[in-house]
Amino acid sequence: MRDPVRQKHVADTPEERVRQALIRLLKERGIPGALLAVEKSVRVQGAVRRPDIVVHDREGKPWMVVECKAPNVHIAQQTLDQVANYNRSLGAPFVLVSNGVEHYCARVDQASMVFLEDLPAWPDR
Repeated sequence: MRDPVRQKHVADTPEERVRQALIRLLKERGIPGALLAVEKSVRVQGAVRRPDIVVHDREGKPWMVVECKAPNVHIAQQTLDQVANYNRSLGAPFVLVSNGVEHYCARVDQASMVFLEDLPAWPDR
């Protein structure tokens, strides 16, 4: 399968299908593909990690951190902790976790997450 953000072919895995579906969804919501970073390395507590997707605003600041799981992986506290850990280094106001079946989006409010009913509106709209 071809990843339009990374501009290369990637393995067709269940998690990759979820990632590609979320990329399409984010683009449909008006987020330019050029502002999406897919599996880019970030330093988290001294270790190099790769969040699935980081959405940047027009100024280049992280706006949302997205963690994808395969559809057979239940979204549990461990997944929320993982995306929160990535976001400690990135400082985005929103996080999203999805396995293609379950989706949880939250606004990061200081040290807590406030869960939202829907994705937040893209600020450029």
